Amino acid sequence: MAEKFLMPKLSPTMEEGQIARWVKNEGDAYEDGDTLAEVDTDKATMEMTALSAGTLLKILKGAGESAALGETIAIIGQPGEDISALLAEAGGSNGKKLEAPPSSGEKGEPPALAGGQKDTPQGNASGEADAEQKTAEETQSQSDKEAAAALARAEDGKSTQTSGAATNGRTLISPIAARMAAENSIDLKSISGSGPNGRIIKRDVEEALAGDTHKSKTEDRKPFTPSTQVGTSAYRDEPTSRMRQVIASRLAESIGPIPTFYLTVEIEMDSALGLRKQVNATVSEDQKISVNDIVVKAAAMALVKHPFANSSYQDKAIRFYEQADIGVAVAVDEGLITPVIRGANLKGFLEISAEIKDLAGKAKAKKLQPEDYTGATFSISNLGMFGIKEFTAIINPPEAGILAVGGATEMPVVRDGEITIRSIMNVTMSCDHRVIDGATGAKFLQTFKQMLESPGMMSI
Repeated sequence: MAEKFLMPKLSPTMEEGQIARWVKNEGDAYEDGDTLAEVDTDKATMEMTALSAGTLLKILKGAGESAALGETIAIIGQPGEDISALLAEAGGSNGKKLEAPPSSGEKGEPPALAGGQKDTPQGNASGEADAEQKTAEETQSQSDKEAAAALARAEDGKSTQTSGAATNGRTLISPIAARMAAENSIDLKSISGSGPNGRIIKRDVEEALAGDTHKSKTEDRKPFTPSTQVGTSAYRDEPTSRMRQVIASRLAESIGPIPTFYLTVEIEMDSALGLRKQVNATVSEDQKISVNDIVVKAAAMALVKHPFANSSYQDKAIRFYEQADIGVAVAVDEGLITPVIRGANLKGFLEISAEIKDLAGKAKAKKLQPEDYTGATFSISNLGMFGIKEFTAIINPPEAGILAVGGATEMPVVRDGEITIRSIMNVTMSCDHRVIDGATGAKFLQTFKQMLESPGMMSI
């Protein structure tokens, strides 16, 4: 029996997903465990895989399109079935008029998709909820098209129509493809879209890159001279990715409702740098530790000694955590994500270093699983490697604090009445005043400072 397939919940904080690409096409049969589509969630690109063999009858959300949780994204069922009624229902909830594909030539068994929801009574309830989101989805779809048009104008210097990829002078392009094209200076006129209505999707840009069929627009640009007359700068609007939307939402939640104050401390890092040098002299190249690995360990050990710094405000209770699960901020193309080092207070430098490298690699490849980036008790953001001396960071709810770590810089200081050179690092702690008072935060930073200036204290 034909059924509607609804957008599944692929991460704990996911509210909607954006189809990065369909791996399988309409009418394709697939086996158990095959990847059917890739979906961009708020944190990573997740794969939707098949739980059993079957056939994909109709795709309702193409590459680059977004769908709310519970919204219909495809029709599944036995080949040859009449799916016009389901398409009418889906079209009503999605704000579109949909047509059934030809019934001939279809083959396969009724499929089931990993993480998916069938058209049970609960599924129908979700379908009704889709109708309530009709306006928002139409706005998002129009935003996608306008962003593509703006990108085409910015690339070509005027409104263009590309072969099979433009509608009424506006180039249709998915958000991911738009970003890839901009980053690689790809001339959109050289690409024919293979998506719905000639839409340029990620695969088209990847093929252009692989075949070196594009020509950088900078090659055709005339040299700039002081006499060159220029007008108002061209621009493009790209749809906001789900990751960036969630980052914006969570940071707005943090800086507003959370009463935050900041504490800054200077730390002499000479002993910590000496420890790093000693450790790295005894291990292979791929095992070498960084200053940040030592900072994570010191913070974890200080947290277990100051329970309020390792807690979270829960309205009617304060939740104290028994171990230090440290979120380490990692920059990715679309924003910031914080993979978690579980029980960092129980691990050594080499183990912490190996985990951070592994998780950072997964984050940049968008391969993190929800359990990799949720549930931290405290976070660390280190911008020292970028030459930043001092900054403040925004708390990631429900955590009570975050450390903003700057770079270690050699500075003259007075010790025992004499001027000497020391490597000084500035660290600023953002504190949730609902659970951390000024004295509590100061004592935590004192312990943290002592552990870095005397690394042997980390073992006490």
